[in-house]
Amino acid sequence: MQAVLIIALSLHVLSSVFWAGSSFTLARTGGLGGEKLLFPQIGAATVAIVTGATLWRLVHEGSFALSEKILAGGAIAALAAIAVQIIVGGGAIRQLRSDAGDTSAARSRLAIAQRVAAGLLAVTALCMGAARYA
Repeated sequence: MQAVLIIALSLHVLSSVFWAGSSFTLARTGGLGGEKLLFPQIGAATVAIVTGATLWRLVHEGSFALSEKILAGGAIAALAAIAVQIIVGGGAIRQLRSDAGDTSAARSRLAIAQRVAAGLLAVTALCMGAARYA
C-alpha cells in the first residue's frame, strides 16, 4: 500500500509539473511551439488525472469534508483545462497542419487555449495547496 502511494504521488507530481509548466510557458510565449507540445501535454494530463484518481481512492475515499470539496474543485478545473487544450488547441493545430485558412488566427486560438488552460491549472494548484490547510 505504501509503495503504491509513493509511486502514484511521484507520478502525479512529475506529470502535473510538466503539464502546468509547459502550459504556463506556452501561454507566456503566445503558443509558440504549441503544435509540438500538445500531445505530450495530453499524455502528462492523462497520467496526472489517473494518478490523481488513484490518490483520491487511497487517501480520501469515504470522506467528503471541506478538504475533499476543495480538491474536487481543483480536479474539475484540471479537467476543464485539458478539455480546452484538446478542443480549442487541437482544432488550431489541425488548422495549422492543413495550411487551410489564416495561420495567424490558428496561432492566436492556440495561444488563447494555453492561456485559459494555464489559468485553470493555477486554480488547480491553489486548490491542492489550500486543501492541505482546510
